[in-house]
Amino acid sequence: MTTNMASILQQIKKRRLTLGLKQNDMLLRVGVSRQQYQRLEAKGNPRLNTLELIAQGLNSELLLIPKEKLSAVVALLEQGPSLQQSAKSTAENAQKSLADDPWQDLLGDDQ
Repeated sequence: MTTNMASILQQIKKRRLTLGLKQNDMLLRVGVSRQQYQRLEAKGNPRLNTLELIAQGLNSELLLIPKEKLSAVVALLEQGPSLQQSAKSTAENAQKSLADDPWQDLLGDDQ
């Protein structure tokens, strides 16, 4: 098994555990039996459509990340909740300013 495949399988298992799911739970979420899922997690070589189903079942997305951007993406993901909180407050501020001035940027001339 290549290191990239091992990494993907480790990420799948880590995500499942983070969500508090057992391998048995994947039957209801993805439609694969515990045995099939166990085999996939251990040493599988899943097809792309199987990976997409598993990603959906784990409330995740499959992405191709350019190698030169990988460290930035990892750093962003490690920031986790603090970044999400920042994005939430930015969205709340945008809603407040729109409530204060509903005509704001309507014509695209506000810079």
